[in-house]
Amino acid sequence: MNLYIGNIPYSMSESDLTQLFANYGEVTSLNVVKDKVTNRSKGFGFVEMPDSGAATAAINELNGKEINGRKIIVNEARPKTDKPRYK
Repeated sequence: MNLYIGNIPYSMSESDLTQLFANYGEVTSLNVVKDKVTNRSKGFGFVEMPDSGAATAAINELNGKEINGRKIIVNEARPKTDKPRYK
């Protein structure tokens, strides 16, 4: 199951997030979205967990949890849709 994580503290590393979600089950991939120019976190990312039960438990436990002064958002990721590009 692919999870969306929003409102991530900018100081939080990918390894910190991996450890956080590993408490609920196996994490097969994790990606924190970063600005292409500054390489700074944009404050959101995605975690993939193969066990949907573990992923659901992570959603239930972590959604709204305060980490470093920010309440993170955790829910099931929606498929990416193609948005029209404006010139």
